[in-house]
Amino acid sequence: MKSPPREGIVMRFSWEMCGSTIWGVVAMAVLTVTLSGNLMAQEEAAPAAAVEETATATEAVEETPVEEVGEDAYSSEEYVASEGYSTFTVNNLWICISAALVFIMHLGFTTLESGLTQKKNAVNIIFKNVWIVCTGVLLYAFWGFNAMYPGDFNGYFAVGSWFGQSLNDTAMTTEAYNPGYTWWGDFIFQAMFAATAATIVSGAVAERVKLPVFMLFSMLLVGFAYPITGSWKWGGGWLDQMGFYDFAGSSVVHAFGGFAALACVLILGPRTGKFTASGTQTIAGHSMPLAAIGVFLLWLGWFGFNGGSALSADPKAVSYVFVTTSLAACAGAVASILTSYAVLSRPDVSMALNGILAGLVGITAGADVVGEGSSIIIGLVAGVLVVISILALEKLKIDDPVGAVSVHGVCGVWGTVAVGLFSFGGHSLLTQIYGTLAIGAFGFIFSAVVFGALKAAFGVRVSVEEETVGLDISEHGMAAYPADTVPTPA
Repeated sequence: MKSPPREGIVMRFSWEMCGSTIWGVVAMAVLTVTLSGNLMAQEEAAPAAAVEETATATEAVEETPVEEVGEDAYSSEEYVASEGYSTFTVNNLWICISAALVFIMHLGFTTLESGLTQKKNAVNIIFKNVWIVCTGVLLYAFWGFNAMYPGDFNGYFAVGSWFGQSLNDTAMTTEAYNPGYTWWGDFIFQAMFAATAATIVSGAVAERVKLPVFMLFSMLLVGFAYPITGSWKWGGGWLDQMGFYDFAGSSVVHAFGGFAALACVLILGPRTGKFTASGTQTIAGHSMPLAAIGVFLLWLGWFGFNGGSALSADPKAVSYVFVTTSLAACAGAVASILTSYAVLSRPDVSMALNGILAGLVGITAGADVVGEGSSIIIGLVAGVLVVISILALEKLKIDDPVGAVSVHGVCGVWGTVAVGLFSFGGHSLLTQIYGTLAIGAFGFIFSAVVFGALKAAFGVRVSVEEETVGLDISEHGMAAYPADTVPTPA
C-alpha cells in the first residue's frame, strides 16, 4: 500500500483562511511594511462562513468512487453513469493537464538557459535538456516512482519496481492514497517533477562541462538521489512524520537541485576569463528575448507545478493556488528590479527575470497554506535574496551563468522556511528549517561525491580550446545559428 504523496490543499481544507538608488531602497521598505501590516490583517479578518463553505465543498470532492461502487466496479455501466465517475474524470484530467504544463517548463528551462549563455553553446544546452527529460521519465518509470512512494519502508530508503497496471485491471486508481486519478496520471505528473532537478544543474554548469560526464551525472541524480529525498516527505518518510511541509517542492525539487548545482559548480570551476586579475568579467548571454520567453514559459508551467499539486480539480483549491503563485511571482520581479536598481544603479532585465523565478520558487512550498498578502511578502523577500545571492556568489568567484543556485537553492530554502513563518496551518518553523537543510545537504553531498568521483575518473571540464571554440562545435560539430557554422576542411 502506498503512502500519501503531497498533502494537497484538497486533503486539508480545514483552514482558518480567507479572509535613482535611495528611492529604490525606500520604496522597498515602504512596500514591505505596508503589506506586512494591512494585507496580513485583511487575511485574518475573513468571515467564518467562507471556511464552512470551503469545508462543505471539500467533503463533496473527497467522496471517493471506491466507497460508492467498490474497487471492482470501475468499468461498470452504473459507475460510468454516476456523479462519482464525472468527478473522477475531471480530477484525473486536471492532473494530466498539469503534467503537460510542467512538461512545458522543460522548454522554458531550455530557452532560458540558452538565452543567458553564449550562442556558441546553445546546441549543447538544448541537447542536455532533451537528454534530461527523456532519460528522467524513463528512469522514474523503472525505478523512481515506486522508490519514492513505496508504502511500508524504513523511512529513509526504498526499493523501486515497475509501476505499471494493466488497462484491464479494475484497480486502476491510486485509491490506496488518493482515488482522484489513475496510476498513469499520477506517474506522468510526478515524472515531470523528477526531471526538473537535473535541469537546474544543467544551467549552473553550462559552457564548460564535458557532455558525457554530465549525461551520466544527470541520470544518477534523477534516477537515484531525487527519489530518496522525495520519499522523505512526499513518500511518507521521516520528514513527513516530523510534520515537515512542502506543498509542491521548494525544497524537494528546487533546494535539492540548487544545492546539487552548487556542489558541481565548486568542483567544475568558473568559465575561462570570468574571474581575472583585473576583476570579474561579464560574460553576457546572447539572447535576452529567448531568456524572457523561457521565464514566461516557466511561469505558465508553474500553474501546473503548483496548481496540479492540489491533487484534484477542486475549484477553490486550484484557483487559490493560482493566485498565491502569481502574486509571489509579481512581487519577486518588483523586488529584484528595485534591489538591482539600488545596488547596480540600473534596471537589470536578467535580475528582473530571475526575480520572477525567485518568487515562484519561494511560494511553491506553501502556496496552499499562506494568505494572499503573505504570498506577496514571500515573493518580495525572494526577489531581494536572489539579487544579493547572485552578487555574493560572484564576489566569492563562484560562476553560475544562469543564477540557478540563487534562484532554486537560496530561494527554495527561504520558501520552505516561510511556511513556518506565515502558514495558517500551524507548521513548525524549526521543523521547516531542519527539513530544508536536510534535503539541501543531501543534494549537495551526493553531488559532491558523485561529481568528484567522475572528475577523478574522467575529468569534468572541456579543454580551454574547446571552451573557446564553443561546445556546439567541439562537442556536437554544429552551430545553433547557420552563419556561425565552421566550414569542414576539404
